[in-house]
Amino acid sequence: MRYSLVVPFHNEESNVTELYVQAKSVMEASADDFEFIFVDDGSTDRTAAILNQIADVDERVTVVQLRRNYGQTEALAAGFEEATGDCIIAMDGDLQHDPHDIPMFLEKLEQGYDMVCSRRVARPGDSVLVRQVPSRVANWLMAKASGVAIHDFGGTFKAFRSELIRNIPLYGELHRFIPALASAYGARICEVPIEISERKHGRSHYGIGRLAPVLFDLLTIPFLLRYASRPMHFFGKLGLIGFLGALGIALYLTIAWLGFGANLMSEHGPLMIFAVGLMIAALQLICLGFVGEMMARQYHQRSLAHRESEVLRVTRHK
Repeated sequence: MRYSLVVPFHNEESNVTELYVQAKSVMEASADDFEFIFVDDGSTDRTAAILNQIADVDERVTVVQLRRNYGQTEALAAGFEEATGDCIIAMDGDLQHDPHDIPMFLEKLEQGYDMVCSRRVARPGDSVLVRQVPSRVANWLMAKASGVAIHDFGGTFKAFRSELIRNIPLYGELHRFIPALASAYGARICEVPIEISERKHGRSHYGIGRLAPVLFDLLTIPFLLRYASRPMHFFGKLGLIGFLGALGIALYLTIAWLGFGANLMSEHGPLMIFAVGLMIAALQLICLGFVGEMMARQYHQRSLAHRESEVLRVTRHK
């Protein structure tokens, strides 16, 4: 079995070499056939130069350079696109994920699981209120929204079968929701516990500013899981409910006018306006469903072309 280790980097010049040395040692001891896919996510330091130096001396290393900083999800997606392994392992490039944990993921894949997620163990120094409670609440919400019974959605450290991850659309902050999207494909998912190391070099790229995009994606996930490939089922239902409601109001007003001689404008003017507005909104929702259906059919071809335009260059050993 061939394994691909995908690692995104952004301004990690102090960590690149050490991570490569550790990962190389672990993979050589754990797998017979493997490759490294290192993604430079628009770094402004020497990260790309160091990665290319490594690729020059190790034929198993492929370097993907993005044109600018697109974010972790897009960087991972670009790496997955270049990976040729039967199974893919993804981890952060800041050394907070320990490469020596990789064999645990490989063991679970060999047991037949389609996806292996990391479950981060709280460090003794982590603040309960600042880190542990918000993390647990966020993961609980993600589990409820997605219907996937795992305890930690946020970590990048995961392993997958390649045919699974290549069928999952990634954009925004959706790398956090890969387990939910994978579950929709019927994947067998498990967790392994890991410890997060203290950052040795550089500064963290994670902060409270990332919370808002995650919350918006949290609202998006239930829709994606149920209606991404059939948007008419969502918009059409809402449109039908609105249409029937407007039709019911129109029937009531017709009976009031013909049966009881009511003056509709003076007695039911606001209700008439509401019925007209509801009918227009219902028709718009149905039309939106048709548009969504057409866009869903074109998505995969367009997303592939978009991904190719983000990549500046791919360096492989010659």
